[in-house]
Amino acid sequence: MKDTIVAIATAPGEGAIAIVRMSGDEAIEIAGRLCRKDFENTAGYTVHYATVYEGKEPIDEVLATLFRAPKSFTAENMVEISCHGGIYITKKILSLCIGEGARIALPGEFTERAYLNGRIDLPQAEGVNEMIRAADAVNARSAVHSLKGSIAKLISPLEEELIQMISQIEVNIDYPEYDDVHQLSSEEILPHAKQWLVQMDELIRRASQAVQIRRGINTVILGKPNVGKSSLLNALLEEDKAIVTDVAGTTRDLVEGSVKVGDITLNLIDTAGIRKSADPIEEMGIERSLKALEKAELIIVVIDSSAELDENDRQLLDLTAGRNRIVVYNKKDRREVEGTVAISAVNHDIQNLIDAIQTKYAEPMKAAESDTLNNERQIGLAIQARNAMNEVVKALENDVELDLVTIDLQNAYSAIKEITGQATREGMLDEIFRRFCLGK
Repeated sequence: MKDTIVAIATAPGEGAIAIVRMSGDEAIEIAGRLCRKDFENTAGYTVHYATVYEGKEPIDEVLATLFRAPKSFTAENMVEISCHGGIYITKKILSLCIGEGARIALPGEFTERAYLNGRIDLPQAEGVNEMIRAADAVNARSAVHSLKGSIAKLISPLEEELIQMISQIEVNIDYPEYDDVHQLSSEEILPHAKQWLVQMDELIRRASQAVQIRRGINTVILGKPNVGKSSLLNALLEEDKAIVTDVAGTTRDLVEGSVKVGDITLNLIDTAGIRKSADPIEEMGIERSLKALEKAELIIVVIDSSAELDENDRQLLDLTAGRNRIVVYNKKDRREVEGTVAISAVNHDIQNLIDAIQTKYAEPMKAAESDTLNNERQIGLAIQARNAMNEVVKALENDVELDLVTIDLQNAYSAIKEITGQATREGMLDEIFRRFCLGK
C-alpha cells in the first residue's frame, strides 16, 4: 500500500491514445521528473501539456492529468499520462515510470486500493469489474447500480434490524438488575426475526432471478427424433450450426450456442432425440441428453404438430412435468394445433416461442434491472445470514435463553457485513481483485 504503482490502463495494441496510470505517494513527483515540470506545487484535477523525456531525448508529447489525495479513484495521489497509442511508446513510458521508482501494479490493484482506502465498498468494486465485462445492456445497467452503492443501501435496513435485536438482548443480559430496563421475552423478538426472514427470502429470490438473467439461462431443447429440434436451434441462432436432415437420429452429440431473445440470453443445448435405440452411438447421445436435462434451467419440449402424440412424446412430457418448461408444437406449416405455442422452425417462424420466453421471464427481467445483489458471492453470504436467522427462529420457538440466541444473530450480522466487505475473510480480497485486468 505504500508503493507507487503503475500500469497501462488501456487495451493493448495500436490506437489513437493510450493511458499510463500511476497511484501512490510519489506518483505526481515521478510524473514531474519525467516531464520536467513542477507538478509538486500544482493543484489536482488539472491537465497539463508536457513532453516525456528519457535523459535529454524527448519520447512523446503527452497530457498529464493530476489527482490529489483523497479526491481520486484510489484516494491516493494519481497521475494519468495520455500518450500516443503506439505499442512501443506506451511500453516505453511505462518502463520510464518504473525506472523512476514505481512498480507494476497487480491485476485489480487500483480498485483494491480504492476499496481499502474507503473510497468504495466491495460491491462497488465488483461493479467496476462487471462494467468492464458487461456484454449487454442488462449487465451494464446492473453494474451501474453497483457503482452507485445500491447494494449497501439495499442491505442497510436488514443490518439495522439485526443491530436492534442484538443490542436489546445485550442490554438485558448486561443490566438485568436495572428496573428501568425493559426485560425482553422470546415472544417479543420472534415476530421481528420472522419478518426479517421474509425480507431476506425475498431479497435472495429476486437476486437469484437477476443473476440467472445476467449470466444467461441454461436451456435444453428436447424432443423425440426428427421433430425439428436442430431446425429450432438454427432458427434461434440464425445460423446452420446443427445438421438438419429427414433421417431420424442424426444428432448424436450435444450442440451448443448462445442467443439473445430481447434482453434475455439463452445458453442453448440441442440434444439427441430421446427414444429407445439399438444404435450404441445414438444411445450414448441420448444418455448425454438426459444428463444435460438434469442441469437445465429452462426446457423447450418440441412436439411434432403434424402427427398425433405418441409414446415418446408422452414420455418426454412426463419426464419434464413440474420442471420449468415451454412446450412448442413445431411444423405449424403442415398442421397448427390451436391453443399451443405453434412454430415452424424450418421457416424460421418462431415468434410465438420468443413471446412465450419473454412472458415467462418478465419478472426476472425486472429483478435484473433493479437494485439487487449482483453475484453468487453476495447471494451466498445472504443465504448464510438467512440460515443463521432460521436457527434464531427455531431457538426462540423452543424457548431457548435469549443470551444463547445472540450467537446466531451475530453470525447473521457478520455475513451481512461481509457483503460490503466490512467483515472479510482472510484471502478473499486477493481472490476477487486478481480477476481484474491490469490497470484497473
